[in-house]
Amino acid sequence: MSIKINYSNKASMQSPVNLALFADEKFNIKSLKKHLSNSEFSYINDLLKTNDLKKNIFVFEINSKKKIVLISIKKDLKNFDVENLGAEFYGRINYGKNSEYLIISDSIINKHENFIGHFLHGLKLKSYEFNKYKTKKEARLISINVLGSKNKPSVQNQLKFKALEDGTFFARDLVSEPGNILHPDEYAKRLNTLRKDGLKITIYDEKKLKKLGMNALLGVGQGSIRGTYLVTMEWNGARNNSQPLAFVGKGVTFDTGGYSLKPAKFMEDMTYDMAGSATVVGLMKNLALRKAKINAVGVVGIVENMVSGDAQRPGDIVKSYSGKTIEILNTDAEGRLVLADALTFTEKKFKPKFMIDLATLTGAIIVSLGSEYAGLFSNDDKLSKQILDVGEKVEEKLWRMPLHKNYDKLINSKNADMQNINYVGGAGSTTAAQFLQRFILNKTPWAHLDIAGMAFSKYGGALNSGGATGFGVRLLNKLIEEYYE
Repeated sequence: MSIKINYSNKASMQSPVNLALFADEKFNIKSLKKHLSNSEFSYINDLLKTNDLKKNIFVFEINSKKKIVLISIKKDLKNFDVENLGAEFYGRINYGKNSEYLIISDSIINKHENFIGHFLHGLKLKSYEFNKYKTKKEARLISINVLGSKNKPSVQNQLKFKALEDGTFFARDLVSEPGNILHPDEYAKRLNTLRKDGLKITIYDEKKLKKLGMNALLGVGQGSIRGTYLVTMEWNGARNNSQPLAFVGKGVTFDTGGYSLKPAKFMEDMTYDMAGSATVVGLMKNLALRKAKINAVGVVGIVENMVSGDAQRPGDIVKSYSGKTIEILNTDAEGRLVLADALTFTEKKFKPKFMIDLATLTGAIIVSLGSEYAGLFSNDDKLSKQILDVGEKVEEKLWRMPLHKNYDKLINSKNADMQNINYVGGAGSTTAAQFLQRFILNKTPWAHLDIAGMAFSKYGGALNSGGATGFGVRLLNKLIEEYYE
C-alpha cells in the first residue's frame, strides 16, 4: 500500500470526487452544505435521521464513482483519539486498487491543535503491511488531497511525524522478518546501515565479547551456527556532553528454548523474541531522523537460542560481565541473560542518566496483563511516573508491577550467586525483573518493560492491522519529548 498526501489551499471540486468531511459528535451537517450539492445534502441528511449516530464514521455511496465520508469529531479529543480516528478512516477506504479522497480541512470545527497532522499520522500507521515475500503483490495507491489551511502541520511537525512513522515501520519490519532471514549476522549488518542516518554504530562480535567477559550473552548463542553480537547505537544531538539516555533491548532472533525446548505449537511466533531490540532500533532511527536535541544510546544484544551439541545445558554456570555467576536452570529463560550483560555494559560504559530495557521476557506477563498493558518494573518512582504518564498519552499503556528484596530468595542459587529461574513457582515476571535489577551496579535509575503481550498482535489494534506492532517506539519518543528534550 502506498499513501500519497498533498496539501492545497485551492482545489478543483470537479465531480465525481470522493469527499471526506468532518462533523460534530451529533453529525450536524448544516455547516457542510457549502461543500455539497443540494441533492447530496438532502440524501445524507435523510439517511442520518434513520441511522445509529454512535458511530464515528459514515460512508455514503453517492454513485458508482463517488463516496462521501462523514467523520464525527467528539469534544475533548486526545492526540491518540485523533490518530485512532485517522486509522479508522483508513479502514473504511482501504479497498479497491486505487482510491482518491479530498479531505476538506476547513470543515473541522474542533479546536484541537494539529488535528490533521495526527489524523493522517494514525492513517499511515494503520496502513503498514509486511508483504515483501509475496510473489504477487497488488500495487495499490491511496491519494489524499487536503484542501484548506486549517490545522495543516508545520514542516517541522511533518518531519517529526515522518520520522516516527519510519522508526516504527523499521521496528515492525525487523520483527516481521522470518528467522532464516534475520539471523544475528544479518541483523548486525542491517544495524550497520543506520550510519547513513547519523548514528554512531559499534558492533561487538564474539571475539570482542569473549575478551570483555560477556559470558551470559555468549552462553545463549553458543548452540547456534550464527554469531552473537552486542551493538551500540549512539546519537549525540545535545550541544553539551550531558549524560545520555540509554535504551537496551533483547534481540533473540529465534528462540527454540534451547534444551528446555518450547512446545512445537506456536514456536513459529518466536521470530518476534527480538521485538525489544527492534523497538530500541526504531527509536534510535527516529531520533536521528528528526534530529532530536538529546544524547541517547541504544544497546542491543543479538543472539539465536538453538539446540545443538554445543548448546548451553541446564545446570551450567556462567560468569557474567558484572562478575556475578549465574546457574542456568532453564535455557528458555535466556532473555534475562542477554539483558544482564547488556545492562551492566551500558551502565559502566555510558554512565547514563537512566536506563530503560525492553524485552518479550515472560509469558507470565501475558497471564497478568493480557494484550492491553505492558509490565513496568522500576527502581525509580520518578522515572516510572513519567513512563506511565506518556503511555496514557500515546495509548501504549503500562502497569507497574512490584519489585521487592523478598523476591530475591526465589532466585538465590546454592551453587552460584543466583539462578536464572525459580522452581518455587509464581511471580514469574517479577522474579525475572528482580534478576535484572541485580545487574544495575551503580543505582542508575532503571525501568524494565516486559512487552511480551504487546509486541505482536494476531488480531490487530487501533494503529496496526495485525502482526508486529512496534510497541514502545512512540512511547519512548514521547517520554523524551515531554521530559528530556
